[in-house]
This record gives sequence, C-alpha cells and structure tokens, in this order.
Amino acid sequence: MLSITISPKSRLCACLLMAAVLGACSKQEEAAPAATPAATPADKPAAAPVPATPPAPAVAATVQAMGADQLRDAASRALRENRMYAPAGDNAMEYYLALRDKLPDDASVASALTDLLPYTIIAAEQAVTREQFDEAQRLVALVEKADKSAPALPRIRQSIATGQQTVAKRSEAEDARAKAEAEARVQQQQQQQVAQQAAEADAARRLAEQQEAARQATAQREAAEAEAARQAAARQQAQAAQAATPAPAQRSLRPISMPAPRYPPDALRAGTAGEVLIEFTVGTDGSVTDARVLRANPARTFDREALNAVRRWRFEPVDAPVTTRRTVAFAPGG
Repeated sequence: MLSITISPKSRLCACLLMAAVLGACSKQEEAAPAATPAATPADKPAAAPVPATPPAPAVAATVQAMGADQLRDAASRALRENRMYAPAGDNAMEYYLALRDKLPDDASVASALTDLLPYTIIAAEQAVTREQFDEAQRLVALVEKADKSAPALPRIRQSIATGQQTVAKRSEAEDARAKAEAEARVQQQQQQQVAQQAAEADAARRLAEQQEAARQATAQREAAEAEAARQAAARQQAQAAQAATPAPAQRSLRPISMPAPRYPPDALRAGTAGEVLIEFTVGTDGSVTDARVLRANPARTFDREALNAVRRWRFEPVDAPVTTRRTVAFAPGG
C-alpha cells in the first residue's frame, strides 16, 4: 500500500501552492452547476425556510465506498488539478474526509484537511455572495465534517439563512410587481376596450344622427315639392275654373262712355294686331274700380293701353258692383 507523509516543511509548501491556485479553484467552482436558490413557500413565513428533503451527506457515497489507496491517489490527483473542494463527489476535501474516516490516526490526512479547510470556508462565503445556497450548504457540510468547532460555521449558516430570506423576499416582491404589472396591463386593456366601445358607440350615434337628418331633409324636400305641386295644381284648377266661368250678364251694364284705347306706336308701325281680355269691376256709380288682364295676344304688347282705356269707361249706375270681362281688340287701320 502506497503511503504519503506530509512534513511541516511540505505542509508550508502546499499552503503556498494552494494560495497560488486559489483563483483558479474559484473559477473552477463557478464552472460547477449553479445551485438553485431555495424557494420559500408563499404560505409560510420567509424567516423560517423548511427544507423539502434531508440534506445530502457531506461525502458522496461513491467516495465513501473507495479504498484507502484509491482515496489517496484520487486526493493527490485532485490537488494537482486544483479540485480542492469542487465539483461535488470529485474533490480533494471529500477524498481526505473519507480517508480520515478509514484512517483516523493518519497525521498526513489531518494536516491536509487543516490546509484545505480555509479555502473551503472562503468558497462557501463566496457561494453565499453569489446566492448559490445549495453549493454553500454543501461546502458548509464539508467544513462541519472536517471541524465541527470551526468558528466560521455559525456566521456562514446565518449568512445562508439571511441570503435565502432576502432572495425569498425579493422573489415575492418581483412576483408582486409582476402581478401588479399584469393587473395594470389588464386594467389598461379594459380601459382601452371601454374607450374603443365608447368611440364606436359615439360614431354609430353620429352616423344615426346624420342618417336621421338626411331622412328628415329628404322628407321636408318631398313635402315641399308635394305642397308646391298641390299649389300649382290648385292654381291651374282655379284658372281653369275662372276661364270656364261665363262672364256676368252684360245686360245689367249700360255703357255711357267707352273710349277706344290708344294704339301703341311701335305696334302700329309694325302693323301688329292683337287683343286683350280684361276683367273689371263696375262700381255702383258706374265707374271702373278694378281692372286686370286675363289674357293677351301678343303678350305685353297692348296690355297697358287696354287697361288705361277700360279704366276710363263709364256705365250707368247699378245697385251693386258688377264684375265682367271684355275683349279689347287692336287692328291697324281698323
């Protein structure tokens, strides 16, 4: 069996060597699988986290099953490769702890553990700083197995508990913030939907108002057109009835003076002939009180002279005003 004895001088050299490679070991430890922060159940106080499963043993079962010579060789190889405390199940700390269980009186093993202990403590504190609490607890278990009375153990355990509480509170705060943001987004979407529905309802209302206004305008226009047509028809009927009404009997009117109309000079020069149908009223004194043109041919050529002549006519007095019609004819040379 191969036996390794570490002298005090060798121990000093080993310490210097391990101090030189501490940075490399820290990087190797960071390359190990990151531990998942312990989650605190929402229905339990964050100050008292309860592990879901019992903690794993400090030394892996596969390492415990190795023989002493295998452990010495594995420990030496781990030191050469700077695997002082990581990865789990393949590091010098576990190999020497398992070797101490088999050889409790071996001074070289105790010396090696004494040299490795400070680096394991530092690595545990660094894991706590990185919030890798599972890794920190694994390293604490190694420190505790190596030296239960190590002064750093209570401080690291408290740091782990405090860090877990901080992470749990931060997670709760993040969950609460995410929930609040989600609720705010839902509320904003609801407000947008309400605003959109209101805008659509307002647009529909304006469209209905425009359609109603157009309908009313159409109805008013149609009503106005119908009223105009009715009035035109009434006027036509009145004119037709008036034209069809026979002139009052002229036997009751006896003319006294009926001067002829003056012939318009332009019409006379042009040799224009025509006639004007005039309706007029004879007052009780026999004078013409009202006269108007009903029909003229040609239009507006003889109207004025015909009216002037009829207004100068005189009749014998009558008992009541009489309205009659007369045609005033115009013929050149007549």
